[in-house]
Amino acid sequence: MFENLRSTMKFRSLNLDSVERKLERAANIDDLRRMAKRNLPGGVFDYIDGAAEDEVALARSIRVFDDVLFRPRVLRDMSHVDLSTTLLGKTIPMPLALSPTGFGRISNSQGELAVARAAARMGLPYTLSTLGTRSIEEVAEVSDGPKWFQVYVWKDRGLVKEMINRADAAGYEAIVITVDFATLGRRERDIRRGFTLPPKLGLDTIFDGIRHPRWTLDFATSEPIRFANVTGTGDGRDGTDAVALGPYVAEQLDPSLSWADIELFRDIWPGPIMLKGIQDVDDARKAADMGIEAVALSNHGGRQLDSSPAPFELLPATVDAVGDRVEVLVDGGIRRGADIAKAVAMGATACMVGRAYLYGLGAGGERGVDKALGFLHDEFERTMKLIGAANVGELGPDYIQHA
Repeated sequence: MFENLRSTMKFRSLNLDSVERKLERAANIDDLRRMAKRNLPGGVFDYIDGAAEDEVALARSIRVFDDVLFRPRVLRDMSHVDLSTTLLGKTIPMPLALSPTGFGRISNSQGELAVARAAARMGLPYTLSTLGTRSIEEVAEVSDGPKWFQVYVWKDRGLVKEMINRADAAGYEAIVITVDFATLGRRERDIRRGFTLPPKLGLDTIFDGIRHPRWTLDFATSEPIRFANVTGTGDGRDGTDAVALGPYVAEQLDPSLSWADIELFRDIWPGPIMLKGIQDVDDARKAADMGIEAVALSNHGGRQLDSSPAPFELLPATVDAVGDRVEVLVDGGIRRGADIAKAVAMGATACMVGRAYLYGLGAGGERGVDKALGFLHDEFERTMKLIGAANVGELGPDYIQHA
């Protein structure tokens, strides 16, 4: 009897690394989201997870992928599947790039450095935000992977030019100009929390910090959080003092940004330009007419206009209109590798993710980001094999149908 038990029952080895032990229990991005929610103070998690007003745009951006089904092909040789593709003239290992997200260090003290290192290990483009908490140069020092710099157009155009020149000098390959930020969307979770960047202490935040000791220790023992790309301006724009995001944006960002301004970026940037925040086919045509290399269909993660369209919904008409002239990316709602396959089959050059990797960062720091990107890679590969597509170039409308 005991011999039978020994042969059929084996105990798992004890993993003494608490972070690794926790991450082993995650099966997908949603699991990482739940872990991040447990790990992070409520205001920090809501800043990452929340969206504008009723959060309809966020929910729709995720849900629309469910309305598209696959048409699998069987009895094809799937012993080797090539996931690589070309984006902005460079070969990348799968059709995925990391979106810019600000204030990375509120989730983990390594912030943007952790995300950039994880992206570089996979060879995926990482986009650093203007409002990042690690600088252009700091990120370049830790990442030899492809890097893009996201541009918020400030009223101080001299500062914008300076940051773009720094990105060029540091080896960034493209700039991503965010164009859907004429004013800040009303993010009601942040309003209810009284959330500021960096977080201010109060009785509620102290209590929340006690309930999340690992985050609190990490936050308290790290250097102060700053908007690292504007540190040293001497005018309070670097986040030295805690600020409410709405007034800060209204004061610093330029609502007069127009198509004429976009043309001027050609004079100061030698590489490819992407416009992120395109939500209308006519605007995609204008970008193509101007010679812009790529557009990212994006509603800012549902954080700006709550009744904005889901980026995935915009894809067919945009590809039909300009797909032969610009590269079209889908930014928003990606939670599975299958979502990437659906977008590429409908004509997208690639997809972009933001919350997906932030959930990983909040769940387990840099290793959590590795986990998130690993999920998307493995799910995309598995989907390719199960639908019978041996390479990205084979993906097309024949592989999908609408539910």
